[in-house]
Amino acid sequence: MTQQQAAGRLGVSQAYLALLERGRRPLTAQLALRIAKLYGLGPVALALSADHLGEWDSSSLAAGLASLGYPGFRQLAGTPAHNPATVLLAAITSEDVEVRVLEALPWLAVEYHNLDWVWLIREAKVRDAQNRLGFVVTLARQVAEKRRDSSTAERLHEIGEILDRARLVREDTLCQASLSDAERRWLRQARPADAGHWNLLTDLNAQRLPYAA
Repeated sequence: MTQQQAAGRLGVSQAYLALLERGRRPLTAQLALRIAKLYGLGPVALALSADHLGEWDSSSLAAGLASLGYPGFRQLAGTPAHNPATVLLAAITSEDVEVRVLEALPWLAVEYHNLDWVWLIREAKVRDAQNRLGFVVTLARQVAEKRRDSSTAERLHEIGEILDRARLVREDTLCQASLSDAERRWLRQARPADAGHWNLLTDLNAQRLPYAA
């Protein structure tokens, strides 16, 4: 496409697009979505943001996952897409998230294994959420292995090793701060080995994920 053709499809003037390409005009979220769609860049090309993470809840996370194609929330389709790294960061830094949303996170890591891991790992570490991210990546690798997607599994293995070197020793939950003392005691005994490795109180495992088969 010529610059004039691209500008026409994006709904902006050629002069504005020229200034945008030179970094002399701001890129709005709506225009970023149109550019990503026009050039076939996919959601990983959308802007990354660690702002307003506290505003995400289970409902908005479900809608964000639906916008990225998660089949379990297809009824929520129609929400503008966010960068998958932003959605994953928002999920793992939340205090309480519904299990149905947590089950979708490994899918997100598999489907968008080419997301900006450098940014995501850095932002997770700042918030002491690397164990949660490491566990999600571990489950995602297992899903990729079950699908016999060796290249994705290898990439996720590399990410897991990076996170493992920054693993925290303190006990945490997988975004389930409201667990009762009784539930916490039970999970210390019944949690899967991978959850124990990441010092998380959760019974989530790859075999329970609806898309793992």
